Amino acid sequence: MNTKLILIIAFSALYGLFEIFMSKRLKSKRNVSKSGDKRSIWFLTISISIGFWLSFIMASTKMGRIYHWNTFFVTGSILALIGLIIRVTSILTLKQQFTYTVTKIENHELIETGLYKIIRHPGYLGQLIIFLGISTCLSNWISVLLMIIPVSLGYLNRINIEEEFMVAQMGQKYLDYQKRTKRLIPKIY
Repeated sequence: MNTKLILIIAFSALYGLFEIFMSKRLKSKRNVSKSGDKRSIWFLTISISIGFWLSFIMASTKMGRIYHWNTFFVTGSILALIGLIIRVTSILTLKQQFTYTVTKIENHELIETGLYKIIRHPGYLGQLIIFLGISTCLSNWISVLLMIIPVSLGYLNRINIEEEFMVAQMGQKYLDYQKRTKRLIPKIY
């Protein structure tokens, strides 16, 4: 097997283990007072799984292959690293407010520092960039589409549910926050 492909798979597996570890760690320390998830975590997990596997399956074929393997591997690796930095930074900024499901926790506060000062969902942005990076590393433009389309749909669904829940929980405070910030990309969306 190609060394670069082994590195891509290893990074993907380690990243997945990081997310599972964080999820288990947070569940044991959390006192949830209200859930508003509407099964978005399952829809998101299925979207990511479909995108991930379709992307890797397509990368194993010649269809859509881009023959500048080193360039795309390096570009994708840089994107994945940037996404990981954004993801971890957003988790550290939220601290006790961070959850994997859409939930209200005790003493829930609206965080407006760090990246949250300009965008409402930097953690999701980080994950989207990670998945873009992983699929770019595969050097197959069809793999990028097969990864990004379902993953983006999963996150857009999740964002809509989360924002609806936050408005219901925080009212005008969250509506004002929405007016001052963008969802994922500063000054654009």
